[in-house]
Amino acid sequence: MSERPESWHAALHRLQQAGVAHALATQVTSAGSTPREPGARMVITPDATYDTLGGGTFEWQTIAAARQRLAGGEGRPEPGISLEAFSLGGRSGQCCGGFVNVLIEVFPGSATTLALFGAGHVGTEIVRLADPLGWRLLWHDSRDDAFPDWASSRARLACRPTPDPEAAVAALPAGTHCLVMTHDHAEDRTLIDALLRRGDCASIGLIGSRSKWASFRSRLRDAGHDDAALTRVRCPMGDSGGDKRPYAIALATLAELLPLVADSAPPDQRGLDPAELRALF
Repeated sequence: MSERPESWHAALHRLQQAGVAHALATQVTSAGSTPREPGARMVITPDATYDTLGGGTFEWQTIAAARQRLAGGEGRPEPGISLEAFSLGGRSGQCCGGFVNVLIEVFPGSATTLALFGAGHVGTEIVRLADPLGWRLLWHDSRDDAFPDWASSRARLACRPTPDPEAAVAALPAGTHCLVMTHDHAEDRTLIDALLRRGDCASIGLIGSRSKWASFRSRLRDAGHDDAALTRVRCPMGDSGGDKRPYAIALATLAELLPLVADSAPPDQRGLDPAELRALF
């Protein structure tokens, strides 16, 4: 027996809990003959849909409009609300002869993505502390058995075994905040090199001492990174005033990161533009 398709409300809850970008399309008015009634809804992501507004060309156009907003500018979704009008026989090419308005609400998901490389003691404490902040967390480690059992139940946390650090860096979304704290100095250096070569990370932090960073900086400079690039790396990160307990270092690391996240967050833009409301009413 096949499973029933996921309903729009179940998908909406799951995607919002996971901090994944999505759009909710709601039929708000209808006149004449229409496939569905006002209140019909569907959820749209870049690669899937949940529920239906009745099918047909006007639904495809709704999906296309939502996905254009989800693609946004510079790869970031455009948050907010828009109203789409469809004459079922004109713009939509359908023969119902009715008219519908569809409200498209775009939820950009978590405004911040944090990629954490290393599932050791400090990394584990950072994940615990960051969980209530609503960030999307991508937790990487080159060891298959490094992640704690509880991590699989966190909604916005993705645990990713990464035997190839450079491939893991290449797969990151643009604008990611990155923290490097693996169990191996050579792996740390490979990750920092790959992150600097990307050039589009929101911030980069590296755990370690000043002597570790001096050694890394020399080798990274030899690898072709200039001083402007190297100044983007915060090392040592998490200055806990000499307290070397993992929890203290994790607290200090997040304290450093919070202002950087605020600086890179998109503007808070909600609701319909007032001019659009005046035109509607």
